[in-house]
Parts: sequence; structure tokens; C-alpha cells
Amino acid sequence: MALPASFTDELRARIPLQAVIGRRVRLARSGKQSKGCCPFHGEKSPSFYVYDDHYHCFGCGAHGDVITFVMQSQGLSFMEAVGQLAAEAGLEVPKPTPEAAEAERRRLDLTGVLEAVQVHYQRRLSLPQGRPARDYLLGRGLTEETIVRFGLGWAGDRGALTADMARQGIEIAQLAEAGLIRRDEETGRTFELFSHRVMFPIRNRRGVIISFGGRILGAGQPKYVNGPETSVFSKRRNLYGLDLARDGVRNGGTLIVVEGYMDVIAAAQAGFTAAVAPLGTALTNEQLEELWRVSPCPVVCFDGDAAGARAASRMMELALPMLTPERSLKFATLPAGDDPDSLVRKGGAPGFQAVLDAAQSPADALYNMLRGEVGEATPEQRAALRSRLIEASGRVADKSLAWEYREALLERFKASRAKPTRRDGKWDKRRAPLGATAGPRVPRPVLHQDNATSERARILTAILLHHPFLLNDIGHAYAGLPLDATLTRLRNAIEIWAESAETLDSAGLMDHLTKSGFEHDVQHVLADAPMPLPACASAGAMPAEAEAGWWHIFGFLNQELLREEVALAQADAAQNLTPETWRRQKALVEALAKIRSGEPDGVGLIDA
Repeated sequence: MALPASFTDELRARIPLQAVIGRRVRLARSGKQSKGCCPFHGEKSPSFYVYDDHYHCFGCGAHGDVITFVMQSQGLSFMEAVGQLAAEAGLEVPKPTPEAAEAERRRLDLTGVLEAVQVHYQRRLSLPQGRPARDYLLGRGLTEETIVRFGLGWAGDRGALTADMARQGIEIAQLAEAGLIRRDEETGRTFELFSHRVMFPIRNRRGVIISFGGRILGAGQPKYVNGPETSVFSKRRNLYGLDLARDGVRNGGTLIVVEGYMDVIAAAQAGFTAAVAPLGTALTNEQLEELWRVSPCPVVCFDGDAAGARAASRMMELALPMLTPERSLKFATLPAGDDPDSLVRKGGAPGFQAVLDAAQSPADALYNMLRGEVGEATPEQRAALRSRLIEASGRVADKSLAWEYREALLERFKASRAKPTRRDGKWDKRRAPLGATAGPRVPRPVLHQDNATSERARILTAILLHHPFLLNDIGHAYAGLPLDATLTRLRNAIEIWAESAETLDSAGLMDHLTKSGFEHDVQHVLADAPMPLPACASAGAMPAEAEAGWWHIFGFLNQELLREEVALAQADAAQNLTPETWRRQKALVEALAKIRSGEPDGVGLIDA
């Protein structure tokens, strides 16, 4: 019996291949896939590899998908294996009827129709009538190779497609079934869906064309049109570029989710070959499942405007209940006014890579989203924020992961309560560390201002820009650092802000510096040049990671002072052990231990 492809695709999507194989084979992670000893021939060294949708043994050549594995491992027929898996997935195997057989035949015929239409659109792009479309694509920075790779085409005047397909024996009814012909409900007349549009073929995960999308040239709405739902095309289940992205991930690329066709294409041309996009709608549960079949932690890119913030919030709502220890996401925010296409054209691959490197974990992104929605300036807002954080962590279905989210979110919440130390109503930048007597700190000599020292001072400032609450504990040490002119100006501005700030938070500091004319100085500090910033200097670093990283890097500039800080912190913790004193002691001890063991500070620098 021939089963509908839609049913077998659904079956494969619902049954994780690794879980089925893992019942019979002891698997271990090996890069982006798993490996183990082949169950089909005796071997002592693993040569059996399991990928997202298939397995392959490099010893005996066994190869297949989840249905094939059940057949081979249990000696079952195709239908027996399908029945077993369908019962496990909660699906009903379609009954063998003449109507079902005819529907499957039409589906196979339909893919042939779509392939013929694709050839038509590509040929039209190369004709004189397609010149405006070619000029548009080349003007967007695409190369001839990219145009061919993505199969881009041109739909000219209405009627051309119908006439060309008729010459090949393809009837209007077939074009209508493929979603290429529409009927006017008022007049009853039929017309071609696409005209005067750049055409983008949409393929399924196996690379088979299932529909098209078109972009109008010049004025007109809507700018983009996707084909309608058909027997082979579902907007909820498919992603543009997924077939090529799977190969990109296998070759070591990061799976990236962007908004549109041109974003996918521009990213791929710049070397980011694992980019996909939803098809004119927000991401769905089914699309998330598809993403996780390809990569355990895709990066979702949003525009840096209000619409992008709303999209990120909707994405978080969708993803939270589906997260597990093995399935996560990262959230990257693009600069305001940019999308991946424009960013790549302006800044090239390094500009886009910088955005990906700064992507936040779901926990960090969730905290920042809720803080932005609720605020934290008043006791009422903070109480509401804490409740929202607890409620959000409870939406994670995996109980152990939900607990970890609750702990991480509340840790950040508590850290945000840090208030500046005040003396006569002012923040005391010279405050002694916990347990020591307050008083001015005499600047100590450090390494001369060679490149390594300057770079470390820049990174220490970058950490404070993202985590200014650390000023409570490291302000005295930071004030004693000899800095270059740019960093000195910035330090003075930070200290002035901290004297009056009610809460030492990054958003408030960045806003103050921008309004005070220090935007370029901030950009200089946060740029990934001359060396990329380490993880502890990112906005997504956890408070403990940022603090430990600060002292570790500082220790390379003044190890003597770091030792003094360790001694004071240990003495204070012995007299008054609180979460704050314990955290401070832990960060300092770890930093000193890393330096004594010779562990580099992560910035790849060597002192002159």
C-alpha cells in the first residue's frame, strides 16, 4: 500500500530518530550527531552515526530513517513498522482507498508541475522582459551564482505561464491545484496568482519544490505573496531555505532564523549558509520542531525596533513550554533600522557575526523582556516583576529546567537590587571592599600602557557598561586604573552617573552616556576590535560570570591588589557569611587561582 507522503512525513517528524535508536544502541554525542556500535554487524569501535533524520553505518553500509530502522532491527514489513510507530505517535494509519491512491498520484504529479513552473520562471528571468528583475537582484548585491543556487525567477505578464504550461500538456486545473491559479469569486474568471514579481521557489526539507513566493517590483501591495495551502504545501510546517540550511549545519554552520527570503539569501551569500525564514507568518510550534530537528540551539534574529520586540516576545511565549535541556534557543537583536540583508551589505560578514555572538540565552532574553514590560523603578513594579519571572519560569514544561530558570531569573532579580554605596548622599567611588575601612585608594602602578594593558582596560570598562551594579564592589579598584584619554573620559562619565542613579542598571547607564555625547566612546569600548570581547563582557553574561571575569582580567594588571582583595573578602566572609560576601569571596578566589595556575584571561593577549 502506498501511503500519503504527508502522513509518513508527519510520522517521521513526531518520532525522534535518536530516541528510537537509543533503545537498542548506546549512543554518545559526536559533534552535532551521535554515534555508537552498529546493531546490524558486530563491531568494537563505533562506526554507526545518527543524524537528525537518518542513520548511516560506515562499517556495513546500513542506512535509513526511523521507519527503516524499525524494519531492519525488528524484522518487520514496511506497514508493520509504520503501524507500530503510528501507535506510538498517536496517529491513525490512512485506510487504503481508491481515493487515497488517486490523491497520492496527484501529489506526485503536482511536484512535477511545480518543477516545470520553476523552469519557466527561471527562463523568464534570463529573457529581456526579466531584465528589471535581474537588475533588482544584482542591485541588492546578489551574485549570478547565488541567483542560480536559490533558483530565483521572474513572473511577467499574466497569461504567459498558462500558455507555456499548455504547450507542455499541463492543464489549468493542475496549475490551480498547485496554487498558481486563482478564481475571482465575483466574476468566476481565473487568473494567474503571480505577475510582475521576482519569484522564490519554496522547497521542503528534502529539496522538493512545494510552492512559490513572489516579490513585486516597484509600487504595489502586498510586497510579498506566498502560494496558498495545497496538498503539498503548509505554511505552518515549512521554512524557507531549510533544505540548504540542513547542509550548512552539517558543515558546522549555526542555524539562524531570520524574517524573509532576501535575509536568508544575503546571509547565505555572506557565508552564513544555515539561515531559514518563516513563510509570511510568525514562527509556529511545527516550525520550532523542524528547527530543533536540525539544531539543538538555533539563533533567532529580530529587528531592533518595536515590531522586533513584539516578535521576540511572541517567540518567547511559544518556545517556553517546549524548551528542554536538549532543546534551546538564542535571541539576537539587530541594530535599529537594520535587517540581516542590510546589515550584511553594510558591515559584511563581521557585522552580522557580531550580532550572532551577542545573542542572549532564553533566560537572559526573558528577564530583559519582562523588565522592559513591567519596569523596576518602584517597589510595586519590582514586586510585579518578581511575580512575572516566577510565573514565566513555571511555563517551562520540563520540571528540572523550570527550576533552573526560576533560580537564574531570581538571581538576576536580586542582583539588580544592588544600590550604590553612599557617603553624605553620594556614591563613594573610593569605597573600600567589604570588611575594610573606607577611605581613598591610592592608585597603584600597573603594567605600562602597552597594547595588552590597554586592551584589558577596555574590556574591564566593557564589563561595567553591561553590568554597572559591579561598581559597588569594584569601583575603588577601577578608579585606581591608569587609563587612556578615551577610557578616562568614559570612566568620569560613569562615576558622575553613579552618584545620582537610583539603580545601577545597564539600560540607564547607556541612556545617560548617549544623551551626554559619549556614544562613540561606548562604541569604541564595545567593538570587537582589536580583539573580540570575551563572554564575561557580553550583555548576556550572568552576574557571577561578569564579576569573576572582571577580577580575573584585573589580576593581570595588578596581582598584588587582587591578593589584598582576596584576603579582605575571606576575612569578611568569616565574620559575616551572607550570600553577598560568599559570592564576592568566590569570585575573587577563583580569579586569583586562575592567574596562579597560568590560565589565560580569555582575551588572547601577551604582555610586552
